[in-house]
Amino acid sequence: MASDSQPVQEAPKEAATQEIPKETPKPVVAEGGRRDYELVIIIAPEATEERLEARLNSISQYVTGHGGTVASMDKWGKRRLAYPIKKFVEGNYVIFKLMLPPAASRELENNLRIYEDVLRYLMVKVGE
Repeated sequence: MASDSQPVQEAPKEAATQEIPKETPKPVVAEGGRRDYELVIIIAPEATEERLEARLNSISQYVTGHGGTVASMDKWGKRRLAYPIKKFVEGNYVIFKLMLPPAASRELENNLRIYEDVLRYLMVKVGE
């Protein structure tokens, strides 16, 4: 039994793979370098209505004072937390829709960390 073994020719390497340049997604930036954000804040349930309003007004004033706008503010009221935070089992939920410059958003997050009555917050960019 004779075997006819002939060498297999390889395809040219230059045509084998060509990289296709990938486009990087552009961030959603509005006029003036502002971006859309959603901010969810949980405020301690022991806060009185006046103190809650004062905190929300201070956040709104900060946003407008740093070149941003508050598109909407939705108060969800007291809700039960999934787990205790700082020994609280309930919290006042508030959702903001904002347009803010990126540098001011970082500064706002730093300020929210300082407030003792803010149990948790989450700021996310919309549209990415």
